Amino acid sequence: MYEFIPELMREAAKIMLSAHDIDNSIDSKSGDANFVTAYDIAVQNFLYKEIGERLPDAVIIGEESDDNHMEALATKVCFIIDPIDGTTNFIHNYRTSAISVGITDGGRVVYGAIYNPYQNLLYFAERGKGAFVEYANGTVTPIRVSERGLHDALACFGTSPYYREELGDITFERAKWLFMNTRDIRRSGSAALDLCTVASGAVDIFFEYRLSPWDFAAGSLIIEEAGGVITQFDGSPVTLDKPCSILAGNKTCHRAAMESGRF
Repeated sequence: MYEFIPELMREAAKIMLSAHDIDNSIDSKSGDANFVTAYDIAVQNFLYKEIGERLPDAVIIGEESDDNHMEALATKVCFIIDPIDGTTNFIHNYRTSAISVGITDGGRVVYGAIYNPYQNLLYFAERGKGAFVEYANGTVTPIRVSERGLHDALACFGTSPYYREELGDITFERAKWLFMNTRDIRRSGSAALDLCTVASGAVDIFFEYRLSPWDFAAGSLIIEEAGGVITQFDGSPVTLDKPCSILAGNKTCHRAAMESGRF
């Protein structure tokens, strides 16, 4: 069932890589700094068409769709798709964006893949079988979260720009706390890729106050299969039917962040 997904994502990525005159393809969705381009729509339409032809009974939930079927998550095989995670990066040619595809069965993510076309890196995981990265030369390598403690950690975070303005102050308060209690801090603008850097051990902890399921569905499984932990700020499981907070990291850093009382 999963074998065709990586190749499909690579084909879809050609739409991203061929992009030109992006500024004239931008539309605004609800919320400040919440943008969609013609390329987001084109990538999603391509994935919808190709997946639908192969698996006509599957339910597809996509960021740029007005007709998502969240109620089907509990009972059907569902594809949760972010056609371009990091759209603002994409608009500015910052070259830090990705395609994310998560597959759920009975409400649980069973497969996740995140493809960075700019570096030709594919991160993927199947439940119970570990997490991996495939490099441009075709080499596939298992990935694992780090074992660093918080003091020695590199942290990253997202700013939830599409949601409520009031999240800005509290986000940067927590980011400052992490900055003061770790080696350093980063912000990439792509939650999907941030989760991959945690899973691969390059970054040790990540947080964002509010993310939608398509931002983290695939990454949540990749984190778990790489030996990491991903929860909401209160320690409860992440929710696939609605937005939620995200705290992800290796077990040591996640526990330290939870015990700090800052999340």
